[in-house]
Amino acid sequence: MKPISNPIDKIVGAKVRAARLLAGLSQEKLGAALGVSFQQVQKYESGANRISAGHLQKIAEALNAPLSSFFDGGSSSEQAGPSKLDELNALSNEFLSTAEGIRFLRAFKAVTDPKTRKSIIDLVVSLAANGKSEATETKRIRTAA
Repeated sequence: MKPISNPIDKIVGAKVRAARLLAGLSQEKLGAALGVSFQQVQKYESGANRISAGHLQKIAEALNAPLSSFFDGGSSSEQAGPSKLDELNALSNEFLSTAEGIRFLRAFKAVTDPKTRKSIIDLVVSLAANGKSEATETKRIRTAA
C-alpha cells in the first residue's frame, strides 16, 4: 500500500524548494550539505518523503532561512477547510517553487513603471485565457472526431 503524504509535508517541501531556488543552490549542493542524495532532496521538495526535524534544521541553516519560514501558511484547522488565504499561499508556493516563477518575480519586481506593470499583467492574463480557450477548442475537436 502506497503511503498518503500529508498536505503539510507538501507545503514544507514547496517552501524548501522555493528557499533553495532563491539561495541559488542546486539539489545536489543542498543534498551534500545534508549528507543525502539529490534524489532525497527531490522527495523532500515534492512532499513524497517527510523531512525530519533535524534535517529541516540543517536545511534552514544551509539556506540561511529561519526555521519558521517553512511552516507559515499551513492550515491550522482541518475542520474548517482551506481558507482563501490557504489557497493563495498554496498557489504562491507552487509558483515560487519553480525556477520560472522566481525568474518572473525578480524581473517583474525590477519593472517600476505602473503602466508597464499593468501591461505585463494584462499580457499574461490574455495568454492564459488564450491557452484555456485553445485547450477547450482542441478537446472539442477531438471529441467531435
